[in-house]
Amino acid sequence: MSRRASLPGASELFRITTSTASPALDLPPQAPPEPAEKPKPAGNGRTEQLSRSAAPHGSGRTKHDAKITVYVSGDELLAMEQARLTLRAKHDLVVDRGRLVREAVAVLLADFDQNGDESVLVQRLRVVGSDGGETEG
Repeated sequence: MSRRASLPGASELFRITTSTASPALDLPPQAPPEPAEKPKPAGNGRTEQLSRSAAPHGSGRTKHDAKITVYVSGDELLAMEQARLTLRAKHDLVVDRGRLVREAVAVLLADFDQNGDESVLVQRLRVVGSDGGETEG
Protein backbone atom coordinates (compact mmCIF):
# COMPACT_ATOMS: atom_id res chain seq x y z
CA MET A 1 0.00 0.00 0.00
CA SER A 2 1.37 3.39 -1.01
CA ARG A 3 1.88 6.15 1.54
CA ARG A 4 1.03 8.83 -1.01
CA ALA A 5 -2.15 10.77 -0.58
CA SER A 6 -4.78 10.27 -3.22
CA LEU A 7 -5.27 13.58 -5.04
CA PRO A 8 -8.08 14.55 -7.40
CA GLY A 9 -7.39 14.54 -11.12
CA ALA A 10 -7.25 17.61 -13.36
CA SER A 11 -10.80 17.01 -14.59
CA GLU A 12 -12.09 17.30 -11.03
CA LEU A 13 -9.95 20.31 -10.18
CA PHE A 14 -10.90 22.26 -13.27
CA ARG A 15 -14.52 21.20 -13.60
CA ILE A 16 -17.20 23.67 -14.62
CA THR A 17 -18.93 25.07 -11.55
CA THR A 18 -21.43 27.39 -13.24
CA SER A 19 -24.71 26.43 -14.83
CA THR A 20 -24.50 28.90 -17.71
CA ALA A 21 -24.31 27.67 -21.27
CA SER A 22 -20.97 29.37 -21.85
CA PRO A 23 -18.99 29.47 -18.58
CA ALA A 24 -15.89 30.90 -20.26
CA LEU A 25 -17.88 33.98 -21.12
CA ASP A 26 -19.71 34.40 -17.84
CA LEU A 27 -21.06 37.80 -18.85
CA PRO A 28 -24.40 39.30 -17.88
CA PRO A 29 -27.11 38.93 -20.54
CA GLN A 30 -27.28 41.84 -22.91
CA ALA A 31 -30.40 43.62 -24.08
CA PRO A 32 -31.09 43.53 -27.80
CA PRO A 33 -29.32 46.34 -29.62
CA GLU A 34 -31.33 49.49 -30.05
CA PRO A 35 -31.58 51.17 -33.43
CA ALA A 36 -28.50 53.22 -34.11
CA GLU A 37 -29.04 56.93 -33.73
CA LYS A 38 -26.64 59.60 -34.75
CA PRO A 39 -25.37 61.23 -31.55
CA LYS A 40 -26.19 64.89 -31.26
CA PRO A 41 -23.17 67.11 -30.71
CA ALA A 42 -22.83 68.52 -27.21
CA GLY A 43 -22.16 72.18 -26.61
CA ASN A 44 -18.43 71.78 -27.23
CA GLY A 45 -18.85 69.71 -30.42
CA ARG A 46 -18.28 66.28 -28.89
CA THR A 47 -20.99 63.65 -28.69
CA GLU A 48 -23.13 62.88 -25.67
CA GLN A 49 -22.01 59.27 -25.98
CA LEU A 50 -18.67 60.21 -24.41
CA SER A 51 -20.30 61.58 -21.29
CA ARG A 52 -22.44 58.46 -20.86
CA SER A 53 -19.51 56.08 -21.22
CA ALA A 54 -17.35 57.69 -18.53
CA ALA A 55 -18.51 56.84 -15.02
CA PRO A 56 -18.31 59.71 -12.53
CA HIS A 57 -16.59 57.40 -10.05
CA GLY A 58 -14.51 54.25 -10.28
CA SER A 59 -16.50 51.05 -10.01
CA GLY A 60 -15.05 50.15 -6.61
CA ARG A 61 -15.00 46.60 -5.30
CA THR A 62 -17.45 44.88 -7.61
CA LYS A 63 -17.07 41.90 -9.90
CA HIS A 64 -15.73 43.17 -13.18
CA ASP A 65 -16.46 41.49 -16.51
CA ALA A 66 -13.52 42.93 -18.43
CA LYS A 67 -9.80 42.96 -17.83
CA ILE A 68 -6.83 44.79 -19.27
CA THR A 69 -3.14 44.48 -18.55
CA VAL A 70 -1.10 47.64 -18.16
CA TYR A 71 2.66 47.65 -17.94
CA VAL A 72 4.23 50.36 -15.79
CA SER A 73 7.81 51.28 -15.01
CA GLY A 74 9.34 50.54 -11.64
CA ASP A 75 9.17 54.24 -10.75
CA GLU A 76 5.46 54.40 -11.66
CA LEU A 77 4.71 51.33 -9.57
CA LEU A 78 6.67 52.75 -6.64
CA ALA A 79 4.77 56.07 -6.90
CA MET A 80 1.46 54.17 -6.99
CA GLU A 81 2.39 52.15 -3.91
CA GLN A 82 3.50 55.30 -2.07
CA ALA A 83 0.18 56.96 -2.93
CA ARG A 84 -1.70 53.89 -1.73
CA LEU A 85 0.21 53.85 1.56
CA THR A 86 -0.31 57.60 2.03
CA LEU A 87 -4.04 57.16 1.48
CA ARG A 88 -4.05 54.52 4.19
CA ALA A 89 -1.78 56.35 6.66
CA LYS A 90 -3.09 59.91 6.35
CA HIS A 91 -6.65 59.48 5.12
CA ASP A 92 -7.71 56.09 6.57
CA LEU A 93 -8.54 54.85 3.05
CA VAL A 94 -7.53 51.25 2.39
CA VAL A 95 -7.51 50.68 -1.37
CA ASP A 96 -5.85 48.15 -3.62
CA ARG A 97 -3.97 49.03 -6.80
CA GLY A 98 -6.92 48.12 -9.00
CA ARG A 99 -9.26 50.48 -7.16
CA LEU A 100 -6.66 53.24 -7.28
CA VAL A 101 -6.28 52.82 -11.05
CA ARG A 102 -10.05 52.69 -11.65
CA GLU A 103 -10.56 55.91 -9.67
CA ALA A 104 -7.69 57.63 -11.51
CA VAL A 105 -9.15 56.61 -14.87
CA ALA A 106 -12.63 57.81 -13.83
CA VAL A 107 -11.23 61.21 -12.76
CA LEU A 108 -9.21 61.55 -15.96
CA LEU A 109 -12.16 60.63 -18.19
CA ALA A 110 -14.52 62.97 -16.32
CA ASP A 111 -12.03 65.82 -16.79
CA PHE A 112 -11.72 64.94 -20.48
CA ASP A 113 -15.50 64.85 -20.88
CA GLN A 114 -15.90 68.22 -19.17
CA ASN A 115 -12.91 70.11 -20.58
CA GLY A 116 -12.13 68.49 -23.95
CA ASP A 117 -9.08 70.15 -25.51
CA GLU A 118 -8.17 71.80 -22.22
CA SER A 119 -8.29 68.54 -20.24
CA VAL A 120 -5.29 67.14 -18.42
CA LEU A 121 -5.39 64.06 -20.66
CA VAL A 122 -5.16 66.03 -23.93
CA GLN A 123 -2.49 68.34 -22.56
CA ARG A 124 -0.30 65.46 -21.34
CA LEU A 125 -0.76 63.40 -24.50
CA ARG A 126 0.27 66.38 -26.62
CA VAL A 127 3.57 66.53 -24.72
CA VAL A 128 4.29 62.82 -25.18
CA GLY A 129 4.97 61.61 -28.76
CA SER A 130 3.34 58.62 -30.37
CA ASP A 131 6.30 56.42 -29.38
CA GLY A 132 5.82 57.34 -25.73
CA GLY A 133 8.83 59.62 -25.61
CA GLU A 134 8.90 63.33 -24.97
CA THR A 135 8.39 65.49 -28.05
CA GLU A 136 10.70 68.34 -28.78
CA GLY A 137 8.91 71.57 -28.64
